[in-house]
Amino acid sequence: MATLIHTLADHSDDVNYCAFSSSCLATCSLDKTIRVYSLNNFTELPYSPLKGHTYAVHCCCFSPSGHVLASCSTDGTTMVWDTRNGRMLAVLEQPSGSPVRVCRFSPESTYLVSGAADGSVVLWNMQSLKLYRSGNVKDGSLVACAFSPNGNFFVTGSSCGDLTFWDDKMRCLYNEKAHDLGVTCCDISLQPISGVELKYKCTLNGHSAPVLACAFSYDGQMLVSGSVDKCVIIYETSTGNTLHTLSQHTRYVTTCAFAPYSPLLATGSMDKTVNIWQFDLKQPCAGNTVENESKVTVEDWSEDDVSAWLCAQDLADFVGLFKMNNIDGKELLNLTKESLTNELKIESLGLRSKVLQKIEELRMTMISVSVTIPDEFLCPITRELMKDPVIAADGYSYEKEAMENWISTRRRSSPMTNLPLPSLMLTPNRTLKMAISRWLETQQKDS
Repeated sequence: MATLIHTLADHSDDVNYCAFSSSCLATCSLDKTIRVYSLNNFTELPYSPLKGHTYAVHCCCFSPSGHVLASCSTDGTTMVWDTRNGRMLAVLEQPSGSPVRVCRFSPESTYLVSGAADGSVVLWNMQSLKLYRSGNVKDGSLVACAFSPNGNFFVTGSSCGDLTFWDDKMRCLYNEKAHDLGVTCCDISLQPISGVELKYKCTLNGHSAPVLACAFSYDGQMLVSGSVDKCVIIYETSTGNTLHTLSQHTRYVTTCAFAPYSPLLATGSMDKTVNIWQFDLKQPCAGNTVENESKVTVEDWSEDDVSAWLCAQDLADFVGLFKMNNIDGKELLNLTKESLTNELKIESLGLRSKVLQKIEELRMTMISVSVTIPDEFLCPITRELMKDPVIAADGYSYEKEAMENWISTRRRSSPMTNLPLPSLMLTPNRTLKMAISRWLETQQKDS
């Protein structure tokens, strides 16, 4: 059985990654910080949060000893920290200056790998803290990395769907097209591996939307995955059977990690929280499901499901009113400004607007989970469907709020190319906005 034992809610923006050492948990976020917690009672260490990155922190990882922590960011750097006092040991600048998406220590702490959005991959010598070797994947951004247990090779995953195997001299050993729509995460079991020949074993199903994260338990017996469908699924490695489905997060699950020497699992989300789960290893867990309501489509929600949703959206005051009017999932999706005014008698314009906004967000979530959104409709910064697209001076379109936030951090570089922006002017992309609206209308008709 998996039990939720603690929720960390200290980050002020999306949680991008979490990692365990034998005594600590580290989390990083779009809010530019890394936070470090003790596993004894999940209190934040005195030196936390770690600050130094000038933009979103995408990944963090502990060295095998746990004495060193690495973090990487859109600012084009990988930072190395001393976990005993929080002191910054080094700032490793990606040679290309491209946003760094992933970092990993080798099993012996000899090297640190950093992979970037332009496809560059760098092997850093951890003794000298200098660049040792560098290379590039043949296509796409480098977004995932994992070392073999003996450290003789590591694998990288790219946004074009390739898995590439490298030796410790940065020589490409093997390349394989693994996923049609891009790799988002990869992990290697700590069980012994012979050679680097890649053979397909099986496909694990269960998620209803893109998978963003995966990780093996330290004994290799379990594999966990997190998804856009807001669910976390834990599989038995040997059989592929689903052991647990965890549905506590309210937005996309972006990261998940098992603790090395204790029965703990951490899951992080765009809802700004990290959930800590504990396993009861004495009890059989096959088929166990925790709060699996997200597997039920909104149209099939009962009145109680709607009530639970209202509470989750900070609309608990409306529970009695909605129950009195027998509002189930189907009725909820059909609510309009007129029905809220005339039938439910909600007089406050502000409250009506809030309810309608939450219902529209629910409809958008249904669409994003059930279909593949065209990539050109997604903001390159948030990777979410754009509502108010604008064109920046680099020629790319972004969600207006996301790009304004980017500029407000005093970055005059392009999120896509990392080159200087000749102007900070943002021009509404009305053509794209109309195309997104037409696409949404089509999806709503089809559903």
